[in-house]
Amino acid sequence: MSSPRTRLAATTALLAAGSLALAGCASSDPLNTPDDAENPTGGSSDTIVIGSQQYYSNEIIAEIYAQALEAADMTVERSFNIGQRDAYIPSLESGDITLFPEYTGNLLQFFDEETTARSPEDVYAALGDALPDGLTVLDQSTASDQDSYTVTRAFAEEWDLTTIADLADVDETLVLGGPPELAERPYGPRGLQDVYGVDAEFSGTGETTVEELVAGTVNVANVFTADPRIQTEDLVVLEDPESLFLASNVVPVVDESVAGEIADTINAVSAALTPEGLVSLNVMSTEDKTSAADIASAWLEENGLS
Repeated sequence: MSSPRTRLAATTALLAAGSLALAGCASSDPLNTPDDAENPTGGSSDTIVIGSQQYYSNEIIAEIYAQALEAADMTVERSFNIGQRDAYIPSLESGDITLFPEYTGNLLQFFDEETTARSPEDVYAALGDALPDGLTVLDQSTASDQDSYTVTRAFAEEWDLTTIADLADVDETLVLGGPPELAERPYGPRGLQDVYGVDAEFSGTGETTVEELVAGTVNVANVFTADPRIQTEDLVVLEDPESLFLASNVVPVVDESVAGEIADTINAVSAALTPEGLVSLNVMSTEDKTSAADIASAWLEENGLS
């Protein structure tokens, strides 16, 4: 199916009686087009096109954005399950997609591989500078989808663990589980020791990391913060005050031309979306098999945003 931008360019070209200059302008910027009285396609220039990755958690956030904007009487088009950044970033840059839920740290590294920013605040500031012209970010959420060091609830209570630094007070051998490549990552065992003074043996547990943690084969695990098993297995994500991990908070990336129009609505969503809340949304998807549309509708109503 053709994009709103393509359809609008064709319509404008006909109405301009073959004016190539006007058609070229419409093709590159659909928000700089005649009003509906001159545009029989009706209102496509006012449509917010929302994209999502091919990832259930990202689609849920995108659907929340969509329904929130629709509740604010805005016209929305969904373009979900596109794929990864190489596939959708060009559509954001061209304006074919005007709003996308993203993750600050990972997106920053996409545009700036050499970044040294790590904390949520520093990453957010650096991302604003790194984005291509024409794109901006609205408020970031406290919700994130990033690496963490996570323990079982029982282990956290036994040793009074709140932060990664508290692991230094554990009086037993720490065994760190994670994907094999964690052994060489800057936030792996070497980073754990350098930043927090915590020594841990490493076990390459791969896809069974959470299972190994629950079974007690390892007592610390590298788990993503939005993993639904954090809730279903009652795990505890340890806080990272020294920013060992690259912060990757949920953030709306938006075309600058519509940022002012949607900021209040989308910023309210970001303010309400918490780390625990995002995990719960993911549980509804993976465990309860609830659709993204129903998850979004219930969440918006619960948070007074519908």
